[in-house]
Amino acid sequence: MTNTITRRTAILGTAGALLLSGLVRSFADAPKTLKLAIILQDLPDVGWDRTLLDTLEQLKQEKPEGLEIAWEHTDPLYGDDAENAMRFYAESGEYDIIWGHGSYSDQVNKLSVEFPDLMFVVTGSGNHPAGPNQYWIYKRLHEPSYLLGMLAGHTTKSGIVGVVGTFPANDVNDQINAFFDGAKSIRPDIQHRLSFIGSWSDNALAAEHANVQIAAGADVVFMLTDNFKPCQEHKIMCFANINDQSKVAPDAIASSAIISWKPDLNWIIGEWLKHKAGAQFNGNAEPRWFSMTEGGTDIAPYHDFDGKIPQAVKDEISAKRQEILSGKFVVPLNTAEVK
Repeated sequence: MTNTITRRTAILGTAGALLLSGLVRSFADAPKTLKLAIILQDLPDVGWDRTLLDTLEQLKQEKPEGLEIAWEHTDPLYGDDAENAMRFYAESGEYDIIWGHGSYSDQVNKLSVEFPDLMFVVTGSGNHPAGPNQYWIYKRLHEPSYLLGMLAGHTTKSGIVGVVGTFPANDVNDQINAFFDGAKSIRPDIQHRLSFIGSWSDNALAAEHANVQIAAGADVVFMLTDNFKPCQEHKIMCFANINDQSKVAPDAIASSAIISWKPDLNWIIGEWLKHKAGAQFNGNAEPRWFSMTEGGTDIAPYHDFDGKIPQAVKDEISAKRQEILSGKFVVPLNTAEVK
């Protein structure tokens, strides 16, 4: 049988070869590695930082988009020291993303124009827009906090629940309001106690505030800090936030409102890959946060309290969680400072 190559088939063949060649080059040119420089605001064992580093370890094993992920992080840095560290990393040319894990927009604002091909990431409240190559991530814990509030409403005997907060920041107030709303959905007459310690990590001061609230009748306390000794000493139920801290005080912590940085990191990696493929950076002027449905937050297991909480209560909270995930129930986002 004679094979006849017409002009048309020759052209199509050439076009196909060129397309294939372009695809091969595209795959060959795709990034193989991703390296982050992370500026920490707290010690790496504090929940906000620990959860990010743990999530990075997970992604390192998963290799999203085939990337080999590596990172370095600093000790806690602020102000000029944080800016100097960012500049050092930027000038080294070894890093693809500089991640300020806290309020670092002031520093990014001074560097983003100077290093337009670098991606900068900042997290949490206290930030502001700082150019197209800054990406601003938030964490909203109001949805799992509402569920913890429901558990508090079912559990309290005194009818008084407490919260020991850090600062009355936008992304702290939302948790507190949702927690009290959840409690009042079970007991409309419930009373609350609230105080802020004015620090992200002063555990001694957190204990003082918790003891005052407990002395004032609170028998369930949502600790937005990392000290649960007052709960253990007074044998009351407490809740934690950011990460699952049950192992710290298994006899006191019934559950936690927890975060995952996985959707955030996947989004950031996707935006970075778009830039590497030729797109302009398109950093967000308004903070981006991922809901419970998107995998950004959840409620932790009950661990040692699983057998102590009535099954009917667990079923009710589980059903409400499913309503949140499905969109049937929307937890109000209230960032007003609670009085």
